[in-house]
Amino acid sequence: MRALVTRPREDAEGVAELLRQRGVEVQVEPLLEIVPILGATVDLNGVQALLVTSANGVRALAAATTERALPVLAVGEASARKAREAGFGDVVSAEGDVDSLAALVRRRLSPDQGALLHAAASQVAGDLAGQLGEAGFTVRRVVLYEARPAPEPSPALVAALRDKAIDLALFFSPRTAATFANLIGGASLGEACRAIDAYCLSAAVARGLAPLRWRNVRVAARPEMEALMALVDEDLTRAKDRQRG
Repeated sequence: MRALVTRPREDAEGVAELLRQRGVEVQVEPLLEIVPILGATVDLNGVQALLVTSANGVRALAAATTERALPVLAVGEASARKAREAGFGDVVSAEGDVDSLAALVRRRLSPDQGALLHAAASQVAGDLAGQLGEAGFTVRRVVLYEARPAPEPSPALVAALRDKAIDLALFFSPRTAATFANLIGGASLGEACRAIDAYCLSAAVARGLAPLRWRNVRVAARPEMEALMALVDEDLTRAKDRQRG
């Protein structure tokens, strides 16, 4: 059994290792390239807390400032863990998506205590600033990196799809999913997806794959790695049971 991992290269190896531990062969195909904004700076004057919506945002923020004392509110446990590894001491995870993060901010913080700094990419999913603005918060969105989509599928991916060598594919962001759909549809390889199970971190990610037909589209119960891998485990167990039967 072979799995396709579509995360940026910085994040792909962790997923690949989890799959290998389960006896699954892995093909890594980064669909987004993470490119830091050269010379990017952050102004923390008047900021009460930092908001991060991806591990890439944490990496870029840690590179742009030596500040580690401000509270960090992270969208999920993966980004929270990365923030702790980068030396931030006060880190809380919303354990969800952008809506969950906005709700966490409203519960824990007050608009009159200062602005919020969102370490972001040039393109963002959801409307975090809009939601928090309606609650009276001032959000400074600072673009610290770009996530550039791959211009075309790699020869290795094209060959694997044509040979029907991919059994499952994992998708972690709406933009990655949409990039895959655009590239594969444009290369007239969409038919190959009918033999692939797609595993999506959220319903928003699954919507990005809608232009393609899949054998199955599975959506994690929560937008967290553990929930996504639980789906994979369920299906691997079923496959083994069928083989035994």
